[in-house]
Amino acid sequence: MSTDQAATRTSGPEPLGEVRSDLAHQARATWVVTRRELLRFRSDRARMASMLLQPLLFIFVMGVGLGTIVDTGGDLSFQTFLFPGVLATSVLFTAAFAGVSLVWDREFGFLREMMVAPISRASIICGKCLGGAIVATGQSLVLLALVGTVGIPYDPVLLLQLTGCLFLGSLFLTALGVLLSTRITTIQGAMPMLQLLITPMMFLSGSLFPLGGLPVWLSVVTRLNPLTYVVQPMRHLVLQHLDLSAAEQARLLPALTWAGWEVPVGVQLLTVAVITAGLVGLAARLFASTE
Repeated sequence: MSTDQAATRTSGPEPLGEVRSDLAHQARATWVVTRRELLRFRSDRARMASMLLQPLLFIFVMGVGLGTIVDTGGDLSFQTFLFPGVLATSVLFTAAFAGVSLVWDREFGFLREMMVAPISRASIICGKCLGGAIVATGQSLVLLALVGTVGIPYDPVLLLQLTGCLFLGSLFLTALGVLLSTRITTIQGAMPMLQLLITPMMFLSGSLFPLGGLPVWLSVVTRLNPLTYVVQPMRHLVLQHLDLSAAEQARLLPALTWAGWEVPVGVQLLTVAVITAGLVGLAARLFASTE
């Protein structure tokens, strides 16, 4: 095989025409890929319903069951405490699977059709991430509409803040799924790897229990988990809107610290944003070099 042939095989199909570098063209290309993700999800009603089943079971089955034996130390019900964590992790599987759908596109040949278009491959990655994040956030809004059933007020500012946190978490998880898709070539290989990553992330984020009083090793692991910095701000926002004493808030939401420094909520969310940007950039780079 000649050097030129090897290079062609490594870099994948060349675009049919010169790739335009102007920002408006790339933004339109990103939106086209995003819109395709939205249309594909809209036509899959079974997937939409099944992805909501797990968080509903967590809140209204496990929350009620454990609420009979778990004492929150005040008048706050365990369901109310549980809701922000379950809401934060409700985007977990939808967003991650949306990212991994890039493997599906590769297997069915649609990815090759996108790659020969005169657009940058970074636009494809950004479109996949944005589409998956919007789909996951939109689906979780159904769950967010149930806040009143667990004693959380329908405050417009609170709902907007929680929606913003949901979108950021969805974007992070979709970017993680897309990054995996750049290195895994079959859907059979992608699904077990994805499960191996996102299941520990869910349980180690503090979504189901307070982070105070944990063993040192577990406390360190929770602080290394990026999803923790989505769950804790959402719980902070919810507890702020409830009539709780300072002692109750401190017990239910212990301060998240780095080497003794209490990390502000804004810094926690900024941490997730920076990690997400790094994942998207790395995915775009790997996608350009391996496809």
